[in-house]
Amino acid sequence: MEHDHRKETVKASLQEFPSSSGVYLMKDRTGRILYIGKAKDLKKRVSSYFTGNRDIKTRMLVAKIDAVEYIATGNEYEALLLENNLIKKWKPHYNISLKDNKSYPVIRITAEAFPRVFKTRHMPQDGSEYFGPYADVSKIDLYLELIEKLYPLRKCRGRLKKRYAPCLYYHIGRCSAPCAGKVTREEYQETVEQVRRLLRGGTQELLSSLRQRMKEAAEQRQFEEAAKLRDAVIAVESSTTGQGVEDFLQHTRDYVACAMADQVVSIAVFQMREGKLIGREIHRGEFLGDEQEALVNFIGQYYREAEDVPEVLYLSHEADPQLLEQLLAEITGVKTAVKQPKRGRHLRIMKMASHNAAMDADKRRKAQDNSEALRELQEVLELERFPERIEGFDISHLSGTSPVASMVSFYKGVPDKQSYRRFHVKTLQGRIDDYEAMREVTARRYTRSVNEGQPLPDLILIDGGKGQVNAVKGVLNALGLGDLPVIGLAKEYEEIWFPEASGPVRLPEASDALRVLQAVRDETHRFAVSFQKQLRRKNAAFSLLEAVPGIGPKRSEGLMKRFGSLQALKSATVEQLMEQGGLSRRLAEGIVSVLKEEE
Repeated sequence: MEHDHRKETVKASLQEFPSSSGVYLMKDRTGRILYIGKAKDLKKRVSSYFTGNRDIKTRMLVAKIDAVEYIATGNEYEALLLENNLIKKWKPHYNISLKDNKSYPVIRITAEAFPRVFKTRHMPQDGSEYFGPYADVSKIDLYLELIEKLYPLRKCRGRLKKRYAPCLYYHIGRCSAPCAGKVTREEYQETVEQVRRLLRGGTQELLSSLRQRMKEAAEQRQFEEAAKLRDAVIAVESSTTGQGVEDFLQHTRDYVACAMADQVVSIAVFQMREGKLIGREIHRGEFLGDEQEALVNFIGQYYREAEDVPEVLYLSHEADPQLLEQLLAEITGVKTAVKQPKRGRHLRIMKMASHNAAMDADKRRKAQDNSEALRELQEVLELERFPERIEGFDISHLSGTSPVASMVSFYKGVPDKQSYRRFHVKTLQGRIDDYEAMREVTARRYTRSVNEGQPLPDLILIDGGKGQVNAVKGVLNALGLGDLPVIGLAKEYEEIWFPEASGPVRLPEASDALRVLQAVRDETHRFAVSFQKQLRRKNAAFSLLEAVPGIGPKRSEGLMKRFGSLQALKSATVEQLMEQGGLSRRLAEGIVSVLKEEE
């Protein structure tokens, strides 16, 4: 009755709303803003929430509304700008919020007089610049390797301390030694600007410069320097290959696609620079309106903070291009054309972005469907916290050789593959000891989590029984994480083991809670075995190459890095092996012969 009375009171207040453009603010009983929207006709738009057969997410919001306020504006553009400013200030729950998938790493350039460049998953808003995120971690490592080879930036952490003599990095050409006054701030900043251009996809200018320097070094018979520059050219070229999308259009473009599944919304941003796809971001939130409204909300927030504003912005849903172009010019100072692709290459890229957004939204919707199973799991395990994040571990080895471990992460009952990790077990030295292996990898994982202030899981699941669980519990106690819940799931009878328990617990076969645990355990096993197989294939490739007289472990590893795979080496000609691999004709012909025999 109280709810019905409140609803009628709110509906009555709408009679005072003007039939003009403006912004409306929906509030709950505590005065907290639930949702902010804009409208051409305030009275008509807000009244629509309380009439007709609305969908479930709208009914959920209406049930919480205690008051609706409005701010009238002179026109629709003023309403759009005001809406954007108010959302930024109040961050209402039912408006799209910029919650990017932080599990993707980014490259950070620090806001210091002599900046550092490194990979991170944490992005403090201290003036630093961030590039990414990178879904392919191997690509971010390649970029950092390139930067270290080509641009001698400092490696030391924290505040730059004056030194009388530079460190080893200076002597091997990996640091310009600003600490010892070997480079001016202006010279150092110019080097940093070159790094920015590389990270923004500007490789053509860099390649031209490297090739010219290589040619000059060769003409001056500085063959060692020429070889280093040749390797750098190969590395830069390889960093731009394997693009999922590439064309010959040079203007900067962003493709922004929105997908909704019930109340959750996912927005994908694809960035095209110099004709290449250089970045993909997924932003998440909950939203009350439709896809078109979500996109407009998102664009105002995203580009207000963006470092790189494109010349053209393509959207997955129709929106008023003039309004958005005016908004972007106002908040960024950049003239951006807003379009919706209808055909050709732009439509193909947009379909890819839409597919990514839809997959993410669907995954999150399914994750919500697991809430009952996770609630049951919390009850049967007597967990203090809801097991939203579960991390699972497994060990894999082949007769004691090449032991590896896997860590998988499930969020809301669904695999979060960007958070998966693989480990080479380093301490066994040929021994088979699953307990010691489990101690090592969990110690490495959670020592880093503690040192870097990373969020901890709500539950740790070990593929194993009592011994493995007690081994991990000892590690957690030593790290001061004794309150972190850890259990084991033994495969033979699907028994759940607790630390220091005298016996296991069994759940009914039809239990949804057991289903979640089995899914985590099976995924850790699959991930560990796949890593083990990958290493065996890699070792087999190294052995094959080292069968060629003159090819040792170091050179075989260098060839695999340069060509990427054994299949790529098999496809290479003698001339390509000589040019890209830096080999003599005798060695190149030997590799071709051995690889043909293997086939």
